[in-house]
Amino acid sequence: MFVLFFSVVVVPALIEDFDVLGAFAAGFVNPYSSGYSADVIACWLILLVWVVYEKTKLKIKYGWICVLLGIVPGVAVGFAAYLILRLRQLSVEGKGNA
Repeated sequence: MFVLFFSVVVVPALIEDFDVLGAFAAGFVNPYSSGYSADVIACWLILLVWVVYEKTKLKIKYGWICVLLGIVPGVAVGFAAYLILRLRQLSVEGKGNA
């Protein structure tokens, strides 16, 4: 659902005016959008720390791809992708609940 929304709302604006820094800065135009943007950045940082931690402790591979997906199109996609990746790898190794 998020990817569809992102594709319909953000991609056309970026195609029209490819200003990536301006797009990030637009997330901080008022206190409300700044709050949402700060939350998204914090969630991405938490995802990054989690991926790095589990790479060392559980040997989860390819988490860096999910971290990149957390930047574009967004944390919702990167987080969901990491959960799927993690579940598959842990299931294959017999460490998961699935």
